[in-house]
Formats: sequence, structure tokens, C-alpha cells
Amino acid sequence: MPQAGRTPHHVILMSCSFRFHSSALPAAAARLHLSRGLRPPPSRRRLHNTFSPTLSISPPSRHAAIAAAAASPLGASQEASAMAVSASEGVGQYDLLIVGPGVLGRIVAERWQQEHPGCKIFGHTATTDHHSELTQLGIIPSLKGPAVQKVPYVIFCAPPYRTDDYPGDLRVAASNWNGQGSFLFTSSTAVYDCSDNGLCSEDSPCVPIGRSPRTDVLLKAENAVLEAGGSVLRLDAASLAIAIMKRRLRARVFVGCDNQPLSRQEIMDLVNRSGKFDTKFQGFTGTDGPLGKRMENSKTRAEIGWQPKYPSFTEFLGLSN
Repeated sequence: MPQAGRTPHHVILMSCSFRFHSSALPAAAARLHLSRGLRPPPSRRRLHNTFSPTLSISPPSRHAAIAAAAASPLGASQEASAMAVSASEGVGQYDLLIVGPGVLGRIVAERWQQEHPGCKIFGHTATTDHHSELTQLGIIPSLKGPAVQKVPYVIFCAPPYRTDDYPGDLRVAASNWNGQGSFLFTSSTAVYDCSDNGLCSEDSPCVPIGRSPRTDVLLKAENAVLEAGGSVLRLDAASLAIAIMKRRLRARVFVGCDNQPLSRQEIMDLVNRSGKFDTKFQGFTGTDGPLGKRMENSKTRAEIGWQPKYPSFTEFLGLSN
């Protein structure tokens, strides 16, 4: 049950809290430089987004917002045929691979198609359960693994709990990137070593390896991406993910948030005020546990030139301050 401690609202909606890595090689010279193993050290910048106004409020489950029931999976022959067709058409300048095309990935796909008409969007999944849905959305689905052809843009949105080797999955995803666009990895602000309402920014230290199995998985996955020339983004906003990919950055960590942190109680008070739900929130069951983090991302905003669609959760709900 939720606790009443003071935390930013993005900590409440952990299903919408990600950390992305973005990879890019801006020039052929940089690619040659990498091939010689002379990669410059990664810049540690982080991006965390407190709440995504493009998504409806949902229970704190990452995949709860996927309401459609599992459709009939594609047969192996159909899937192989689709991959062969896409390979025969060649790789486009803006072709995109989404590993784990769930809620965020589908929003990214829709916006990417709008910005780059005619591009191909591929979706790598752990099962074939939602392949029919993805096909209807214009996404070419297949099971995760090495691709027939490498693509210029890759975004990894899959959660860590559905695999035994999360860093390994990131390395496979990196192998499907041709180094010409961007490689973006969604992660979590859980890796920041601050709590009890502490302020975190892009330069805040991370939890040491070995302290927590959960953060170990995320940090090792991030390192796998950074070693491939990738960057890290922590957020739940598709617009920020696309903004970073378009910049073709490499070896970075970003944080996405609205810079207006709220306590759990403040969030629920606003939800009750909004009148958008029939059932009123009655109260929390306790106050034990850490208070969470207050995120700040002025460096990310300055470098990317990004602003959230809604300046605060209050304005997202259509309420005045």
C-alpha cells in the first residue's frame, strides 16, 4: 500500500519512470575512432521525468496501460516473411527499432511516423502476444534478438524483470544499431544515491555496485550502452526521447522532470480536486519508508532545448495553482 512520505510524483508513478541511453556517431571519423577502441570517456548526465502528460493516469504497473487483450500471434513463417520483406526493401535513413514496444514505445512510434513519413518501425518483443496489435499500429514485429539488418535508430524500452540477462539484452540491441543515428535506453532514477526528499540532478552520484540487486541490473545495463557509445535518459515522456534521438548524442545520461516535485499526499489531493475520478482517495496506510527524491534537470533542458508539455502535474490536471 502507498505510504504518505514526501516524494516527487514521478516516484509514485514508477511505471512511467525510465532512464534512457542515447547513442550516436555524428561523423564517419567518429565511427573510425570507435573502431580503434579510442572512445572518449562517457559524460554522466541524467534525465528523469516526473510525469508524462501524454499518458492517462493508471495504477502503478508499467504494462497496466496496455488495455488490449493479446491477439493471435503471428506464425513463425509469417514473421520470417515479414522480416525478409523488410530486409529486401533496404534500410531507410530514419528507420527505427523499438525493443519492448509497450506504452512509451507505441507513443514514440506514432510520433516518429508523423515526423518521418515512410520510415519503417520495427518492434522487438519477448513474446508474440501483441504482434497483431503492433502490426495494426504500423510496427513490424518480431521476437527480440539479432536483426536481419542494422538500423540507424534504436530505443530500448523493455523492463528488466522479463529477462535473466538485462545487460546482455542491451548488448544485442546495440548490435542492431548501425551507428548512424541514435541508440536510446530507458532506465530509472532508482540508480541515484539520494533519498529522504534529497535533491537529485544530472550530476548526482549513483548507488555503488553491490548495494542493491535492482540497481546493479540497471547500472550494468547502462554501462553496456555507454560502452557502445550510447546515452542515458530517465523519463516517461516520448517527446523528450525523440528530442534526444534527433540530436544524435552519444555516451550521455539525461534526466527528464517538470522541476515541480510533489509529495504523495499533494498528488492525491490534486487528483481529488480534479473530479476526474468517481472514487475519492481516502488516505494512506502509513508513513514508513524512504521519502524518495526531488529531481532537477536544468542541464538536460539547456542542452536538449526541451520543455514538458505541461509545466506541472497541477496544470496537467487542468487545475490552477
